[in-house]
Amino acid sequence: MTQQHPDSGITSRAATKVHTLSVLVENSPGVLARIASLFSRRGYNIDSLAVGPTENPLYSRMTIVIDVEAHALEQVIAQLDKLINVISITELDPVASVQRELLLVKVSTNATTRSQVLETVQLFRAKVVDVAQDAVTVEATGNSEKIEALLRVLEPYGIKELVQSGLVAMSRGLKPGLSTNTDSKG
Repeated sequence: MTQQHPDSGITSRAATKVHTLSVLVENSPGVLARIASLFSRRGYNIDSLAVGPTENPLYSRMTIVIDVEAHALEQVIAQLDKLINVISITELDPVASVQRELLLVKVSTNATTRSQVLETVQLFRAKVVDVAQDAVTVEATGNSEKIEALLRVLEPYGIKELVQSGLVAMSRGLKPGLSTNTDSKG
């Protein structure tokens, strides 16, 4: 959910209650279910969730996007911190982090529209990953705004199918390694 500043044409996520958490967890079975259950029990909806291994095979990193008020965010973080498998939790500032999503979208094309769709793909620095007689499949990565803009431009051609990853994010610059960045319970 984005809001537009009244004095500019710029859309800002900062005006909303959307928060991005980077949660370092043990790479073990059931951790994802326990964390998802924590949000569910408290009635908080997860807007986006991406999880994958880190540079250390003992750990996974979850990027969780939630839409809550500041007080509720503090409660969520406190509850997450109580889970034994959680190593560290960081709220990522959109300005001080790199945030990306992946999109695969199948767009209807014909002899007339194919070149227009291909032009659009180039403008958004996306790429065509599959071509069929009646459709092209496009892969795009970028921030949420870029992905949303690409979808708006492709929509008139006919979006037949799409799949979108959750947001993945990390802080900018160098951070200490896992061995020194674990304000954990170990």
